[in-house]
Order: sequence, then structure tokens, then C-alpha cells
Amino acid sequence: MLPETVSHFIGGQHVHSTLRKTYGVTDPATGKEYAQVEVGIAADVNQAVLAALAALEAGPWPGMTAPDRAGVLSGIADAIDTRAGDIAAAEALSTGLPVSQASEQAPAAGRLFRLAADLITAAGPDVACAPGRSSYVVPSPAGIAGLITPWRTPFLAQARALAPALAAGCTVVLKPDEWAPLPAALLAEITAAAGLPDGVLNIVHGSLHRKAPGAQARDALIAHPRVARLSFDGEAVTGQQIMLDAATHRKDLSAELDGNSSALIFADADLDQAADSVLFGAIALNGQRRTATSTIFAQRPVYDILVSRLAQRADRIRVGDPADLSTQLGALPHADHYDRLTSCVRLGVREGARLVAGGRRPAGLPEGNYLAATVLADVEPSMKIFAEPICGPVLRVTPFDTAEEAVTLANAVPRAKAAYIWTSDLEQAHRLAPAIQSASIWVNSHNPQDRQTAAAPHGSIDFYTQSRTVLIAADDTPVPRF
Repeated sequence: MLPETVSHFIGGQHVHSTLRKTYGVTDPATGKEYAQVEVGIAADVNQAVLAALAALEAGPWPGMTAPDRAGVLSGIADAIDTRAGDIAAAEALSTGLPVSQASEQAPAAGRLFRLAADLITAAGPDVACAPGRSSYVVPSPAGIAGLITPWRTPFLAQARALAPALAAGCTVVLKPDEWAPLPAALLAEITAAAGLPDGVLNIVHGSLHRKAPGAQARDALIAHPRVARLSFDGEAVTGQQIMLDAATHRKDLSAELDGNSSALIFADADLDQAADSVLFGAIALNGQRRTATSTIFAQRPVYDILVSRLAQRADRIRVGDPADLSTQLGALPHADHYDRLTSCVRLGVREGARLVAGGRRPAGLPEGNYLAATVLADVEPSMKIFAEPICGPVLRVTPFDTAEEAVTLANAVPRAKAAYIWTSDLEQAHRLAPAIQSASIWVNSHNPQDRQTAAAPHGSIDFYTQSRTVLIAADDTPVPRF
């Protein structure tokens, strides 16, 4: 049953906003309001930080043994599995994801908590010592972690930030995206039911936009002197400001910013497989992934036929109610995002791109934030649309002649998280892959880990950990003397 009002979660209790104001959130599929959400301000963040501080200093969580803490994390994973249907429904309602795809988020989130549990029970690192000395590493939580998460696959994004922070023994203040409050509310229920002590996870809602009252929640979380670590996942413009703010307040920050991913399709590629892969990569999860293949570079001999196949297949994608299991492409999460994407498409056409599929509301869907699967061809590097972060069901296709030109085009895409090479010439693929500036390169394949679970929380646990090395000398170890 949906709550009429989504309140903050502080110290294990649902708490009203100090401001006593709320804002409405709407169903992406209908545009109708389904809940009111408390607007958090600096006073609410301070209350949450104090609860996290009490749990850090006097609660059992930081002092638990690794096996005991791992047991709670595993219990959270089990509880996520039990509530998988509720999580999928909340994701579909909050973000417009098709429920058939939203249902994949809970198992992925559960795996993250189980992996974090496994990692903290593994043996600690060895420390090299001189003869006659022994040593060991004492890991301790870095303190209170402030997590700022996006509307894009929100429950999974929250799990990716929360699991390593909890594994390290930190207590947490979470600021979820204002467009997607329900997954965070479910996360509070799930973690509490799994035995996470009160005050370890605290949630304060509010807007990310600086002009909105709720922007105070984000800014207060970044500025609070008792918050030791910050994690941000979201759009690049906001992320750049958060980087500046974190540096001003001398905070350690882990940031994941939105970007584009590209596919290079050569004339000798299997065009049917390539077309299927890049279309799926661009449209699945409503195109709201960093690894989405939103930028396509096709070699000129096959360029026209590839554009034609992409357009035909895009027109066949089933757009509709996110709650319908047959839906392949749901609604965009908010009217603002719908307006931004349709404006990008119109801008591309004005700049000279050719709209070959979509770009408008599908027939038969008069309400909601629906955008048909969209393909823009003849996109040139000089166009603003070329490198604009999309985070939606829009493909841009650009021709190239030589392999060197393809690499240059791929490297002109900022903050690339992945790149895909389609060619039957594996020698060429091996030669090109190191030249492409991207975290991951896939050859003749879609990304089978494209649900963003590839990034194991191992390094993230280190980010939330303050480690100390203890060295013990033997009794007969000589001591220098002047």
C-alpha cells in the first residue's frame, strides 16, 4: 500500500520535516500525483547526522566483528529478495521503468550486499615487515558517510553506495533523488527488518535543485563537519558543483557522473547482431544507464543500411504502461526530463541531424512522459547533440571512413564508461581497443553486466575504511641511540 506522505527516516523512526512542507511526486505513466514527500532542510540533516553519530559512537554497529556485520548484510540481501516484487513496483512507479526490467534490480542489489559480506570476512592484507617484527592492520570505519543517489535505477544505485559503507562499519545519511522517493522508503523498511541497528541508516528527502527548498538537504550534508565521506552518483553538471563544494569543505568524495558510451561498427561486422545489440543497449532500462549505447559510429559502406535497420527495429519497440509485462520501453521519470529529451531531439534536427525514428510521443498514449524509441542519423561532431548526455531512449548515428577516424570520434565522447567494437577483424579490434579512452571495451558483444553490478564494492569498502597498521618489535630488536 502506498504511503500518502513519504517522511524522513532518522534514528530508526519516521520523522516529519522541520520545515513542515511537502512536495508532490507524480506517476510518470499518467502524470497524476501519487504521494507527498517531506522537504528536508539543514536542520533535518543535522538531526540525521546526530543520529548517525550516536550510532557510530555508542551503537553496536562499528564495533561488531566482521562475521556479525556480514551476517546483517546477508540478512539485508535475503530481505531484498523477499521484497523483490515491491521493489520492482516502486521502481516502475517512481521512474517509469518497465516492471519486467525493474524486477532485475532487486536481485542485483541483493548480490551487492552478499558480495560486501563476503569481502569483509576475507583475510586482511599482509604487511611487509623487517626481520624481528610482526604487524597487522586494524580497519576501522571512516565515520559518517553521506550518500547522494540518482533517480536512475534508484534502488540499485542506493545499494551500490550503501553496501560498502555498511560493510566498512560506517553509519550513513542517505539523500535520495527527489523524483524517486519510494525505493529509499522501502530500503529503510528492509534494512530495519534485517536487524540493522537504529541510526545506522538515516534518510532525508529533498530536492537537488539549488532554487528549491530541498536543496538545503544536499548542501547541508556536504558541509556538515561530522560527515567524513561523501558519495555522489548522478548528472555531470550537479556532480561538478558537488566536487567543488566537497573540496571547499575538505571532504573525501567518491563521484560517478553521467556520461555516454559509444559503439564502433565496421563494414565487416555482423550487422544484424550489431544493430540488435546497440538498440538493446540504448533502450533497455529506458536508456538510463552509463553503458547505454547512445552514440553509434558506423563505417560508411554500411552506414545507410545500418541506419535503416535501426529505424525499423526502433519503430517496433513496444512503448507503454510500465506495469505491463509486455512493455519494452516505459515512461521517462519526470515531465522535466521528457521536455529536456524532446528539446535535444529538436535541437539535433535544427542542427542538421536526420530524425529517422521516434522523437515524439507514441500514438495512443496521450498522457504521461512517453517518448518513442528515437534514432537521429547524420549527427556530426560539431553539433551540440553529438556529446550531450542523454540518459534516455535516444540513439545518435555518425558515419566514419577509417579506423583512425572512428577512434578519434569515440574519444570525443566525454566521460565514456564503455565502448563497443563490432568487427570480424579481431586483430584490428585488439589494435584499436587500447586507443579508446573508456573504462571498458566490449568486442562483438553487448555488455552482459550492464545492470551496473560489474563494479564490485571491494575498492568502495576501502574508501569508507580508515586503516591503521600496527607493528610490534621482538624483545631483542635493537633501538638506535645517539
